[in-house]
Amino acid sequence: MLALISFCSVSLPRFGAIFRVMAAAVVAFMATSALAQPAVQDTLRPDTMAARVAACTACHGTQGRAGTDGYYPRLAGKPQEYLYHQLLNFRDDRRQYRPMAHLLTGLPDDYLREMAAYFSEQHVPYPAPTRAQVASATMEAGRTLALNGDAARGLPACASCHGAALSGLMPAIPGLLGLPRDYIGSQIGSWKNGLRRAAAPDCMADIADKLTPTDIGALAAWLSSQPVVEPYAPEAAGSLRLPAECGSQAQR
Repeated sequence: MLALISFCSVSLPRFGAIFRVMAAAVVAFMATSALAQPAVQDTLRPDTMAARVAACTACHGTQGRAGTDGYYPRLAGKPQEYLYHQLLNFRDDRRQYRPMAHLLTGLPDDYLREMAAYFSEQHVPYPAPTRAQVASATMEAGRTLALNGDAARGLPACASCHGAALSGLMPAIPGLLGLPRDYIGSQIGSWKNGLRRAAAPDCMADIADKLTPTDIGALAAWLSSQPVVEPYAPEAAGSLRLPAECGSQAQR
């Protein structure tokens, strides 16, 4: 650009040399771009699962890493069977959220399983948590429920099903960390109010029914404030003896 600006003070032979150098640079740049283009096109081809789930990642973030609004949850790295069950539940009206039901209506089971497999294989870093601004007593109540439960009320600890690190249990119990506070609270509330259901016996519905609004707020605050320590992966199937039978653990 500087050579063009000072054209009047540059001799024609010298300008010709400068122009040839600039032209060669442009050609080299275009060639480099051309080499890089197929990789982009491969990603966007309609016959790739990455392209097919673009409607999912519009809300749930690139690779399913979670939405930016503090509500849409992370899909990446969750157990395939858990994700598959949730897709079935949305499609078959066991979970009430019309946009999801609309997207999934008419899709066959095998295709839903492929979608679940795609997101289960995405492994992206977790962001640092945002500590909930609540009283220390609320945090402690949430910690106690998550790690110890409340035997007097027949409430098992979250860890008794979701693992000591709260990272989930294969084949279909998800991790509880790295989720937005609002999402955790709303989902437990949905189970309590019958807006979210799972395959019978619905163990989470039974647990949610025993939780008070104060319990739910404390759990959401504590869980959402905990950092994710890598490697963060579901525990092996059969490594925990569940305190109750859960239909979600039955593979379909």
